[in-house]
This record gives sequence, structure tokens and C-alpha cells, in this order.
Amino acid sequence: MCSAEPINCFPVLVNILSNSFLRLFNSTARIRVWSEPFYSTQSPEVKRDIFFICLCYLLVLAAGLPPHFAVSSMEDYKVKSMH
Repeated sequence: MCSAEPINCFPVLVNILSNSFLRLFNSTARIRVWSEPFYSTQSPEVKRDIFFICLCYLLVLAAGLPPHFAVSSMEDYKVKSMH
């Protein structure tokens, strides 16, 4: 009924329990549960946009981190603190 991976098994378990409770109370409604843990896009434009957003973020991060460590080291040098 479900695979051994918990990411796939939990929605199936929730579906079985929910539908059993509905049947217990004589309801004709059914609950459908599905799992899609990773958002998938079919459009190459969206994939390209996501790639460029991530690339820009990483470039800003890569440009900002080294000066942060350098300033921190200079402040330690001025105060003459030791690690």
C-alpha cells in the first residue's frame, strides 16, 4: 500500500485513517491525500528564473562573507583579543 519511505507512507496513512473515520460516521464524502515533496515545474523559463535568482543570491553571499571575517579579525587585532 505504501513504500518504506516515511515521506510517502505518512500521506497514505492519513488518507486511510481519514476515510475510515468518515465511513464510521456514515458519510459518503472521501478525503484524497497526495504528496509531492519537491515542487516540480515543466516550464524551462521558470527553471531558468529560479536558477538565476539562486545564482544572484549566492554571488551576493560570496561577496559579503569574506569582508565580514576580515573586519572581525581586524577588530580582534585592535582589541588584542585571543581565541
